[in-house]
Amino acid sequence: TSRKRTLRTLFRPPALPPPVVSEESPSQKKLLAYHKGKEEQKIINQILIDRALEVSYIDMDEREERDAAPPITELPSTVRKYFFIKYFLFKYFFLKNCVQSNPMVPIQQQWLRSMLAMVPQSLMEGRDRELLTEDLLKEVVRDYEKSMQRCVLRRALVKPDIKELDKLEEEAPLPSLPLGLDFSSTWRSSYIKAKNQINSTLHILHPTMKTLLDFGYTAFFDFLVVDFSSCRLKGPIDCRSLKTDASLSCSKAEDKIMTTWYQRVLGLFSQPESLDGVNLDQLESFYNCVAVLMSNQLKELLQRTTQVFVKLFDLEDRRRLPIFKMDLTLDENRMEFYPSLQDLEEAILFVVDCIGQTLQNFQTVDAWLMGSTETLDAELPAHTVQWAKSTLGESIRDNLEGPKQHFKGYVENYGWLVDGTAEERINTFIAEQPSFDEYT
Repeated sequence: TSRKRTLRTLFRPPALPPPVVSEESPSQKKLLAYHKGKEEQKIINQILIDRALEVSYIDMDEREERDAAPPITELPSTVRKYFFIKYFLFKYFFLKNCVQSNPMVPIQQQWLRSMLAMVPQSLMEGRDRELLTEDLLKEVVRDYEKSMQRCVLRRALVKPDIKELDKLEEEAPLPSLPLGLDFSSTWRSSYIKAKNQINSTLHILHPTMKTLLDFGYTAFFDFLVVDFSSCRLKGPIDCRSLKTDASLSCSKAEDKIMTTWYQRVLGLFSQPESLDGVNLDQLESFYNCVAVLMSNQLKELLQRTTQVFVKLFDLEDRRRLPIFKMDLTLDENRMEFYPSLQDLEEAILFVVDCIGQTLQNFQTVDAWLMGSTETLDAELPAHTVQWAKSTLGESIRDNLEGPKQHFKGYVENYGWLVDGTAEERINTFIAEQPSFDEYT
């Protein structure tokens, strides 16, 4: 057969079934229309398959002749519309394939060398590191070629506005630059500059600071300013004894820290070796770092002591809960606890305030050397004090429910004996002048 073909010979009009004149119901008409559409769809699919099979055997002249052929008018309008959509999709993918098959400008080797130059040499030593570097460079080249190909395609070919194309061509969006980052200049030089500046001004890396940290750990790791963990074993205590014991413990702890830890710190900075490598213009910042480190150690001690004291009143573990001595008194026809429940709560919260007022008079190292009066900042953080008091208040109210019920039982059973009710009933009874039997 001749290879010269036209649209009319290549795409023959389908032989549709002859119309049947009969009387059908609306439901039958819908069913016949549905079957008719399915038949037309099969015909169109077969036409497209035939065209795809023969397009590889048609040279360029035949393709131009075929494209210039008149439109097919024998098909119904819906079929022609569907056919032309498929035809334009074929043309789009054909042109896209032509663009993508063109050679792209390769990445410059100078760019790759510049990338490698930014990697420290220590990270490129060893056979495994070299293989990893080669894989990374190949990945960079692939990403570059893919990006260039997509860029050229978008500039050379306009994507038709056809809904079916979105389903056939699923393409990931181009990567966007991260917001807030500027890659217009290299960051290595500024990074090295900042690193050197940190090394020269970050005094926490100085060997003296390590020794100071060791002093604090040795002195404070198992030490508490106030320790009431064995208070329950001593039996009931009153509120006044609790306050006195807390004040004495804080005072003794402060004296002990002053004669041990603080004296070792002053002895350390009395030696000239403690300032090795520190320039004269850096002395102020160096001693500021020392003051901050000492303040943090004292604050950590006070915070840990506060947490241990609050733990004694844990609602879920009452084994170490202190026992307080309280009296039920009768005064001026009133029954009440002594000390009152409010006084008991204030005595317990007094311990938190006593802990927070300890260790507040330690001089800074530079103040001790210069003879000034500046002290370390060892104040308990406000949020720690607030947490401790709120937690203790909740625990105290829960633990005092028993004494409150005990007091309420006394008032209900015996309150009438002391509030005048009993005396009034006696006087009423006597005024009635009862008989001897009624008296008995």
